[in-house]
Order: sequence, then structure tokens, then C-alpha cells
Amino acid sequence: MKKIKNDNFFYKIKKFFFDKEKNIINKSDIDHIEKILLSADIGTNITIKIVSNLENRIKNDNIKVKDLKIVLKNDILNIIKNKNKKSLLDKIKISKKPYVIMIIGINGVGKTTTIGKLSFLLKQNGYNPIIGASDTFRESAIEQLEILSNRSKVELIKQKIHSDPASVSYDTIQAAISRKKDVVLIDTAGRLHNRVNLMKELSKIDKVIKKLIPEAPHETILILDANTGQNAFEQTKNFSFFTKISSIIITKMDGSAKGGFILKILNEYDIPIQYIGTGENLSDLKKFNEEIFIDKILKK
Repeated sequence: MKKIKNDNFFYKIKKFFFDKEKNIINKSDIDHIEKILLSADIGTNITIKIVSNLENRIKNDNIKVKDLKIVLKNDILNIIKNKNKKSLLDKIKISKKPYVIMIIGINGVGKTTTIGKLSFLLKQNGYNPIIGASDTFRESAIEQLEILSNRSKVELIKQKIHSDPASVSYDTIQAAISRKKDVVLIDTAGRLHNRVNLMKELSKIDKVIKKLIPEAPHETILILDANTGQNAFEQTKNFSFFTKISSIIITKMDGSAKGGFILKILNEYDIPIQYIGTGENLSDLKKFNEEIFIDKILKK
């Protein structure tokens, strides 16, 4: 067996299936799976649903591990499957232009990098986006966006460090309208979710945008770091209190990431995950697929 690093949810599930590959599943095995689920960031509600169904299945059936994989996969998919959720590109395609997207998230989650990737993705799909550097609290954020916008050949609207973020957003929307841009990407400061004053600034940006396009922003995307586990769920909870989140992008989603919280978010919130970031390149933004995600958890 190839050695699997990182003793987290993914590792424990894969190790269980490898160790029990030829065995018949019994009650003690289900108890062990329950402990694995509870030790992850999945949450009690989704764990109870999964374990209850597994217990019912083993009462009368002699289930082997290969059968359990299928049962477990289908159970999780039935719980978290995004129903009637359009992809971001589909929503942009059928909406009035410019389609305004506000990007939110705390510092360090890869928010600015993701904006660069999104702008590149939009260009690749035939759109003509524009970026607003409204994270004016960090000079590095403006500089990073300038580098990324140059790489993706997307226009950037910026002002000096410590300028009014709402003013930058207003200028960006004005430029988008006058230059007939398809999509607007508005960066925002990396707000700590317990900083009420910064959340008020987010509300100010929202109001300024609505002065030019009353129905905007059309999309508010929350950026979450896959390695932060339960903290990512708490960020979703707190940001949801202040603003309506349209969708989520998960960054830093490599083989070592903690993925349990993703199941919990999809189970407890009606918010689709649109994309996952898998690397540092502009092209490293992949459409999130629940079935592929679960397959990676269960694959040994």
C-alpha cells in the first residue's frame, strides 16, 4: 500500500477501506466509521444520517467493503448534492451585463489569487471582465492584483492605498458600463468575520454598487481555505449573517487538505461550491464536482 500522509479524514477513511478490503462489515466497523466522521469537520447531523443508513443496511445484508463504498458514496451524495444550481458561467450567460461579482473572505485564504484565476477563466470563455481593487487596506493586495490582471490581460481599476473601498467599486462599475464590460470582479478587504466595522464597510460597497446597478451585486462569492477545517465553516456562518452568499470557492484544495467541512457546508447551507483552487497557476481553478470529491475520499 502506498503510504498516505496526513492523519486526517481522508487518510482515516482510505486506511479503513484498505485494512477491511475483504471483510464483511459489522456493527463495530460502523462504529469506527462514525468515529472517523465525527473526528472530521463534517458535523453531527450529517454523521447521524450516514451512520443510520449504514446500520440499516447491515442488519439483513452481508456487506463487504466494496459494497460499503458504494452505499457510503451514494448516501453522502444524496445529502450534499447541489440541486437546481446553475454554474457561474451559466448565470453570467443569461444575465444582463455587466454581471457584478463581489469577492469576500478573510485574509490569507487566497482571495486575491482567486480573482486572478476567475478573470483568466472568464477570458478563456469569451468574456471581457474588469477588476476593481477595493481591498485598499493592503498595498500588497493592489500590487498582486495588478500583476495578475496583467497576466490575464484584464483591465484593473485601482486607487492609492487607504482610499475609500466604496469609491473604487463605484469607479469600477462606471468603467464597466461605459466600456461595455461583461463581468465585474470586485475585490474586498480580507475581513475578519468578527470585525463588525469591516462588515459595515462591506455593506457600504454594496450600497454604492446599487446606485449604478440596482440589482447588483449579482453574485457574492465567499473564498475559503481548504486547510482551515472547522474555521471555514464558521466563516461561512458569520459572513452569511452579514450578507447573502451566492456561492463558494475553495482554495488550496490539494491532497493534504481537510475536506470534512465541505460536506457540512453543503448539508447545512443552501450555497453551491462553484470552483476549487488546485495550484498557483492562473489555470488552476477547477469546477467543483461532488461525485469526484467523494470518489477521492473513498479511493484507496
